[in-house]
Amino acid sequence: MQVVPERTEVLRSRLSPRLSQCCKALLLMSAAPGLALAQGASGGAATEVGGIEEIVVSARKREESTQDVPVSVVAVSAAQIERYDLNNLERVAAQTPSFVIGRAPSGSGATLVLRGIGSNTTSIGLEQSVAVVVDGVYYGQGRTINEGFIDMGRVEIMKGPQALFFGKNATAGVVSINTADPTDTLEATARAGYEFRAQQKYGELVLSGPISDTLGFRIAARGSKMEDGYFENIGGPQVYPTRDRTSTAQVVNPTNHTVGVAGDGAGKEFYIRGTLKWEPSDSFTANLKANFGNNTNDNPGASSVIYWCPRGTTAFNAAIPCRRDFRSSANQGAAAMFDSGMPYSLENADTGNSYRSWAVTANLAWDLGDIDVTSVSNYNWNRNIFRFDGDSVSNSGPQGVYATEWSTFHALSSELRILTSFDSPINLMLGAYYQKTKRDYLAFTASGGLENSLATPTWRRYLANSKDSETDGETLAAFGQLIYNPIERVELTAGVRYTHETKDSYFLQPYSHPIRVTQGVFLPGVTINSDLTFNNWSPEATISFKPTEDVTLYGAYKTAYKSGGFSNSGILSPGAGLPDFEFDPEKARGFEGGIKTILADRQLRLNLGVYRYKYTNLQLDFFNSPVFAFSTINAGSAITKGVELEFEYAPHAVDGLNLRGSLNYNKARYGSVPDAPCYTGMTIADGCTIPGAGQRPQQNLKGKPTANAPLWTASLGVSYETPIGGAMILAMSTDARYSDDYIPTAFGNPITRQNRYVNLDASIRIKTADEHWELADAPNTGSGTGTAVGVLADQVGYITLPRTVQVQATWRL
Repeated sequence: MQVVPERTEVLRSRLSPRLSQCCKALLLMSAAPGLALAQGASGGAATEVGGIEEIVVSARKREESTQDVPVSVVAVSAAQIERYDLNNLERVAAQTPSFVIGRAPSGSGATLVLRGIGSNTTSIGLEQSVAVVVDGVYYGQGRTINEGFIDMGRVEIMKGPQALFFGKNATAGVVSINTADPTDTLEATARAGYEFRAQQKYGELVLSGPISDTLGFRIAARGSKMEDGYFENIGGPQVYPTRDRTSTAQVVNPTNHTVGVAGDGAGKEFYIRGTLKWEPSDSFTANLKANFGNNTNDNPGASSVIYWCPRGTTAFNAAIPCRRDFRSSANQGAAAMFDSGMPYSLENADTGNSYRSWAVTANLAWDLGDIDVTSVSNYNWNRNIFRFDGDSVSNSGPQGVYATEWSTFHALSSELRILTSFDSPINLMLGAYYQKTKRDYLAFTASGGLENSLATPTWRRYLANSKDSETDGETLAAFGQLIYNPIERVELTAGVRYTHETKDSYFLQPYSHPIRVTQGVFLPGVTINSDLTFNNWSPEATISFKPTEDVTLYGAYKTAYKSGGFSNSGILSPGAGLPDFEFDPEKARGFEGGIKTILADRQLRLNLGVYRYKYTNLQLDFFNSPVFAFSTINAGSAITKGVELEFEYAPHAVDGLNLRGSLNYNKARYGSVPDAPCYTGMTIADGCTIPGAGQRPQQNLKGKPTANAPLWTASLGVSYETPIGGAMILAMSTDARYSDDYIPTAFGNPITRQNRYVNLDASIRIKTADEHWELADAPNTGSGTGTAVGVLADQVGYITLPRTVQVQATWRL
């Protein structure tokens, strides 16, 4: 019999703080939005009907219930992912307590923060403290947030150090994404949507089913086009004057170039993934996944807002106000600069960003009775090209900065794990891991109104400086865990991971304008070479006790290691050297514990966790003005400690009703960091001093909060699903998230403080009962740092998205 689905509609809306993360939801209007420069948020488990449903996770690389695993983990189900269109990491962060993602146009491209621990964005060489793992494969680059994680089956956010099972760079936690596998029967899903503010059209298609009795397939694709940006560009055409000279003594009349207005962040994206799953027997499974993605926009700095200035307007353009709003300003750059053939520039001197990636993953599993063997092998590649206005403000004059960058990253990895399940008190998990990586980095900057008609090749005519850097990395690791069950319902585990890592790098400035060389700003033609080797042991131990089937108590001691490295995006000046580029590993150690319960005949889930971790040798990147260089240093320590409470209530008496919420206290404070840099304009009275002539200003961050670390966060949500007559079902959901105030910068600048806020996600869906249809700091501003009369710099925030309204329709076969 042919089923003729009925057409239904859903309107999506989003109420967020003025500068908060967008998790697209459904039509709901309420009070005026607030303001957020970055965001941590909380989310709930999947909607349950008539009791709490068990959610299976792989937080210890084996399948366990969230209530049984002795790890602080938040699981975002496929239903939650679909409800709020969580198709990228930024939207996932908006559903997770204490998880913050901040995007930036340059450097590493992003910072991922859990419980107040993360890495700043200014260096492409810094790896993230929050590891991203996709189908068992580690992705450690900040630009991973540009990936489109379509057709996700489950997302797990594990908080705190996770080195034993996930390796290096998991000091703050892990985001583990499991994409959907082929289904046993033929299934098809088509989805289309429209977001009104950015005028974004998108569509998704998923086709899945068996090819034979032993082979299944799945294809998922998503494409979108954004006609307008989320942010208004209030800049206008400007004049960029250049002077063709080769010495500071020359006096040359300027050539005035008109620079047009940059884009507003509009763009398009396309992602596709194919999966083949082969099960020739009950004891062997082979799963092959391949994906490709392409993401472009017309201005990577579109979300760059100058939100505070000591003068009330920006330093270089009095017509541009400083205020917390969804308005930015930027220019394209002079056409003459790029018509000369400047590498990796985009068409018509436009600003823009182009990110492209692909990956192949093979996951093999053997069930040998009492021994399970798993192998995960992967190759992934990404390339990013951008050009943007580095001033973050539309202005005339030679102070303009226009930057172009090209970078690629390759990674080949393989992991082998063996897990025993003998009928004895003792079992083992053993594994080995290998990874080979390569990063290539090229950058070109035009600034200061510099021009040199004698430069060769001719495309260097308008350059102030160029960079060429590369890092080859290799990692070998071995890990193991002893699992001991001395008595029923008690489990003791102890494990360790050994990591040996090498990174071989170089940095070269092939060209610098002669005036900048004379001024002692750049040192071209000199190659810095770096050969780094790191060795680390990361042990951990856990005890768990289940007094009943529905109660788990646990305690754990954990350590972790974040890779040292080389800052490929640094600057080499006569006063800088190898120590400004190299940095040592960051380490973590501490304790956590908690109780997980299912109560009232599986109607109530109530979990409580506590933790305390100390992080040492913190990696901090900053601009070192006395030597005119970006420097990455290891500075001091930080302690993060807190309490996390979460609940979920799904009463049997009201089918389709689900209440959920969380309350999180997290105190993340620096220990002694006596050589931390000062923020621009920080005075002696504020605690900033200059140790000696020619030395950079310094402060001690002791007792100050780390970046993006609100003291309190909370969430409260409700979902309800009910028949409304005939074959129709009405589904409604609302989630509110609260964040305490916090400072989003690493060096304690109080002007940057984000006030507390609440934001809402809401959805209203109407679907058929068979579910066939469903509708558902600014450059060159500020002075006097380390003196008694400092002037604060204009403050720039790379903000998250505003209120959005979205309509979506879904059809399923």
